[in-house]
Amino acid sequence: MRVLLTGATGFVGRAVLGRLAASNDLEPVAAIRGHALPDCPQNVTTVRTAGLHADTDWSEALDQVAVVIHGAARVHVMNDTESDPLEAFRKVNVEGTLKLARQAASLGVRRFIFISSIKVNGEGTPVNEPYVADAPPAPADPYGVSKMEAEQGLRDIAVQTGMEVVIIRPTLVYGPGVKANFLNMMRWLDKGIPLPFGAIHNRRSLVALDNLVDLIVTCIRHPAAANQTFLVSDGEDLSTTQLLRRMGQALGKPARLLPVPSVLLERSAQLLGKRALSQRLCGSLQVDITKTRELLDWTPPVSVDNALRSTATYFLNKERQR
Repeated sequence: MRVLLTGATGFVGRAVLGRLAASNDLEPVAAIRGHALPDCPQNVTTVRTAGLHADTDWSEALDQVAVVIHGAARVHVMNDTESDPLEAFRKVNVEGTLKLARQAASLGVRRFIFISSIKVNGEGTPVNEPYVADAPPAPADPYGVSKMEAEQGLRDIAVQTGMEVVIIRPTLVYGPGVKANFLNMMRWLDKGIPLPFGAIHNRRSLVALDNLVDLIVTCIRHPAAANQTFLVSDGEDLSTTQLLRRMGQALGKPARLLPVPSVLLERSAQLLGKRALSQRLCGSLQVDITKTRELLDWTPPVSVDNALRSTATYFLNKERQR
């Protein structure tokens, strides 16, 4: 089965491509732009495209493809410099995605797997009141709005053409090679820096890279995945305090956490203009993956602690090479 992957150079995309290449009965095609893929497996076909735009011609990349895994996107950024961020997101995440999907349907693609975002559901939940896959969406920023609009357009295309659409909304993804705040957290812990996060009682759902990739690959063939929306996590929710302690254990550097009340952290962050960071550190965001488990008979194959260990091992090896 020939499978087209977009976003193959990204954090998730590289892992998906490796899993596709390791399969005996899949023929992976990676849509790229610019330079060649580093360390690309020999059995992967690469096709250069003009990027994810409303006028991109995908016909070469889609030749004889049965399934598309669409991971390319204009990603969420903390300090967007665009004068109209929503319009910038729409051009890529909505118009570009729907052009790809329409052309895929016209060329006989059977299934289109869209890697969306939990931001379609919203930015946070009360403790123990998780998001569910089929609840009304409530995106709060331009990125989340663009992903919601892309989902809506894909569902319309599915109805019009008969191409099956599968939507996956990951929570925060971590694993070997993770960047941004998760990487900073590991660096703080590795250096033994005291952190004021010893008394945070929130709950957050995370998803290990291997677990997300396993679900994506499951959705290539599973008949019950057709025209469904799935949330995905590790199935175990952690507070920020718990995450730091268990990450410290994985690093072999016990976390030095000071029990500063979360209300003080939130107020301080607001005064410093870091409300979004405060929400991620102190607020809750939980997802209920019951539908994913039951409809697909799927269980996250990797435990949180094993995923943290593999993330820590990769990090320590890279830090030693710096």
